[in-house]
Amino acid sequence: MCSACGYPAAPGHWTDAGAVTPGDRMRNRLIRMTVVNRILAPYRLNARDDGVIPGIQLSSGFGATVIVPDLEALWIEAARMARRPIDPLADV
Repeated sequence: MCSACGYPAAPGHWTDAGAVTPGDRMRNRLIRMTVVNRILAPYRLNARDDGVIPGIQLSSGFGATVIVPDLEALWIEAARMARRPIDPLADV
């Protein structure tokens, strides 16, 4: 855990339910990125949560990269980058 920023973040978001230790939270985030990337692939977008930078790094197939704080912001930014709506529940 980073002593400066406290990453990975303490539990509190519903997506971290059941994760007690920092290792559990990190493992959940990595698994989550696998699912997110399956949804983003048809839009030529890619998300990374590397454990170094707090937040999620969203990249387009054209070189643009942004850092978003959470999944809600990820879907908003992904729709902006894809230039069309993305419904993660419809794409599962």
